[in-house]
Amino acid sequence: MKKITLLFVGLIFAGGAFAQEDHGKILDKKVASVELKDMEGNQVNTADLGFDGPVVISFWATWCAPCKRELNTIHDLYVDWQDETGVNLVAVSIDDEKTKNSVAMYVNGKAWEYLVLMDTNGDFKRAMGVNNVPHTFLLDKDGNIVYDHNNFAPGDEEALYEEILKLVE
Repeated sequence: MKKITLLFVGLIFAGGAFAQEDHGKILDKKVASVELKDMEGNQVNTADLGFDGPVVISFWATWCAPCKRELNTIHDLYVDWQDETGVNLVAVSIDDEKTKNSVAMYVNGKAWEYLVLMDTNGDFKRAMGVNNVPHTFLLDKDGNIVYDHNNFAPGDEEALYEEILKLVE
């Protein structure tokens, strides 16, 4: 019986180690290449955003309260973050045809200085493996995903900033 218990415990720990290893592999991939439109209707390729430093990509929607809390919280810190790290934020709206007209009104009303892209068909969302929002990714200067986080609670912006600092130190 002890051998069976030890074998079972060993399998649990081994499974945990594999899960961590797999998670690391997920973060080693590059950002997906999808053509989206910005709020002015210009085509933007998500794999070629043209930024020199780290990039935060935040998937959000106008109907998602935690999404808006996250992006509004970051908005209050964004200028300082940019000055200190050169980071840029891209807010990717997953609003569909029914709600996409609310995006510009909300963004302009909040005076966000982020690049806002429209993913009305969900192509980029699917390519990035996003199941629910908010979902935030951090990319290094080469477009590699180095951090991702799902959902938002107060203090998550500090964890994100710590990850950004690791890229510029």
